[in-house]
Amino acid sequence: MLNIIIADDEAPARKRLKKLLSDCSFASELTVVAEAKDGVETLQFLKKNEVDILFLDIQMPGYDGFEVLDRIGPEKRPSVIFTTAFDEYAIRAFEANAVDYLLKPIPLDRLNDAVGRAVKAASSPQTEENLARLLDWMDGQAIGVVKNPAGNDPAGKDPASKAPYLEQLSIPFRDRILIIPIDKVVSIEINEGITRVHILEDDQSGPRPRIRQYIVNYTLDQLGSQLHPENFMRVHRSAIVQFKHIKELIPWFSGRYKLVMTGNHEVIASRERSKILKERLMI
Repeated sequence: MLNIIIADDEAPARKRLKKLLSDCSFASELTVVAEAKDGVETLQFLKKNEVDILFLDIQMPGYDGFEVLDRIGPEKRPSVIFTTAFDEYAIRAFEANAVDYLLKPIPLDRLNDAVGRAVKAASSPQTEENLARLLDWMDGQAIGVVKNPAGNDPAGKDPASKAPYLEQLSIPFRDRILIIPIDKVVSIEINEGITRVHILEDDQSGPRPRIRQYIVNYTLDQLGSQLHPENFMRVHRSAIVQFKHIKELIPWFSGRYKLVMTGNHEVIASRERSKILKERLMI
């Protein structure tokens, strides 16, 4: 029997997919062992349980589908079938690199095809590499710098530009505006369309540095264009980090790195960005 988890933030979508699976050609070989309503639940289940096939929605609370994949080590990674209404460019990437994709509403014949591919892909040594290429493609579409071998535009701004870079950041907080020196910025990350700035707190009386996050009304592109490229680097489609706050690089799957930042905050770099990061850090 093949164990399946359905990850989708919409309960009706999960219910319909579960019903379709019971009617598909492989029904006697499949068992739905879990459903997850967001990326966090999905990741927690995958870390603790053996799963053969993951039906994965793209846009979910907590972590989106791609962030879930970023955080699954190769020893825990099942065959992945995307269930999505994503744009045509991403769909072509899925066709080339993923096990399969299913456009909602999902037809039964397409589900049969997808499950058949997933069963075959479960024993294929190419599955991890295909998934890594898909994630790299998505990073490249968002960052627009994957093809830049020198990595000389890490934060998103042309180094030759004469415009001044930020020395401090103004952040609305409750009934006031905080003025944060730029060297206190550990990372800037976006999730579910919300941009959060992770700041090193001034009060460091505890045993380790403390990080606090603030929501700002800027995109990563807007902030990245105003950060000095010698100090900051966009390491992922959803994250910018400051070099001075990188404390450790932990090898992740398919040539990626998990960055341990000040205060033990963690950020995962894409594969292409990891290569450039190693060059920048002279590793």
